[in-house]
Amino acid sequence: MSAGLATVSYIAAIILFILSLGGLSNPESSRRGNLYGMIGMAIAVLATIVGPRVTGGGIGWIIGALLIGGSIGMYLARTVQMTQMPELVAFMHSMVGLAAMVVGFASYIDPGFTGGASPAEQSIHHMEVYIGVLIGAVTLSGSVIAFGKLSGKIGGKPLLLPGRHFVNLIGLLLVLYFGYAFLQAETAQDGMLPLIVMTVVALLFGIHMVMAIGGADMPVVVSMLNSYSGWAAAATGFMLSNDLLIVTGALVGSSGAILSYIMCAAMNRNFLSVIAGGFGSDGGTPAPKAAGSAEPVGEVSPILAAETAELLRDAKNVVIVPGYGMAVAQAQHTVFEITRFLREKGVNVRFAIHPVAGRMPGHMNVLLAEARVPYDIVMEMDEINDDFPETDVAMVIGANDIVNPAAQEDPGSPIAGMPVLEVWKAKTSIVMKRSMASGYAGVDNPLFYKDNNRMLFGDAKKMLDEVLVALKAG
Repeated sequence: MSAGLATVSYIAAIILFILSLGGLSNPESSRRGNLYGMIGMAIAVLATIVGPRVTGGGIGWIIGALLIGGSIGMYLARTVQMTQMPELVAFMHSMVGLAAMVVGFASYIDPGFTGGASPAEQSIHHMEVYIGVLIGAVTLSGSVIAFGKLSGKIGGKPLLLPGRHFVNLIGLLLVLYFGYAFLQAETAQDGMLPLIVMTVVALLFGIHMVMAIGGADMPVVVSMLNSYSGWAAAATGFMLSNDLLIVTGALVGSSGAILSYIMCAAMNRNFLSVIAGGFGSDGGTPAPKAAGSAEPVGEVSPILAAETAELLRDAKNVVIVPGYGMAVAQAQHTVFEITRFLREKGVNVRFAIHPVAGRMPGHMNVLLAEARVPYDIVMEMDEINDDFPETDVAMVIGANDIVNPAAQEDPGSPIAGMPVLEVWKAKTSIVMKRSMASGYAGVDNPLFYKDNNRMLFGDAKKMLDEVLVALKAG
């Protein structure tokens, strides 16, 4: 393939990637967006393989790598459950970071990248290498820690080291110092030590940064790492002088940054406060209460599955609020069966989705789509909050912080000001939980003690199965 035809192919791939992002912004067009992305990537890969930059025996190595990587991808696509998507996304981000690091070291060692270049051109290339490896290392280690937190292998409680901001400042100064030493190195051998030291510092910074972020902020972390992976890919594009990789990385990086901003706005928090180590704890140990915080008053009112079914059967308007507990219990399919049964009986059933419900942006939407819940009854928080006063039953499945009235009623609460779903305004709210443990923000929830609230304790999947049986029996 000639260089001109390869360029045209890259432009076509870029257009398809942009269309893919547009399609993924809406659940109804997400399948089409995925298709555009797959076609665009196929064009990009083929144009690269048969393009003028791949010659000789390189094609065999590339095809071999494609077969291995494609096989792994197909295996993951077939075996990974939708409930495991957050940790899979974090794993993919780590691979992008690793690729940026490997390409950076390879392009620095290989004299073919700068052979015959002027000193200015060599300096620019070395700067691209340094920045690319830096971003890649932070993305790699941060994504590995995020994977551990999302999969439950690492606790959700933030690790807040004494003087951590001072530690971060020292790390930044070291990166700048060794960056200067790297650019001043006259030979590749001289520059290798500063590059390796910077890589170690960046890896440690990525670990420290994500370890300091609490479980309640994980949706922001996932979108943030998505942005980092995009910039890592763009840096790789600069190192390889690949325009397509630069543009694609910039698309991913900028869209991830916008998504991070949206997630922060949904939690009424700024990005810097999340990075600095926000609220969060192990599910079950309440965080220390702020001065002046109001203690919940009253006792909880338990309810049985049969009583829940009776309330749902007699209701005209039902709103279901899914949370991470539904994902853990893999109860989305039973939720759909209950929804279908109630709708067939003339009950108006809708779903209320908080932007940060779950462990990554859009987590609940993905699970409901997998269970074939109709898109038109899945509503965003701003669309449905005003409807709770006319709702007969608001059923909360495994959610906690996103339905906490303390965000509005208690100025001293750690989550004060965070937009929440106002389920307590419904005639009856039913909260499904395993226990009275606090959510990932480590904050007690006054909703549990309100007079119109009922607590359905137990595993979400098991209890919903009982509710479904009781509905059909009635």
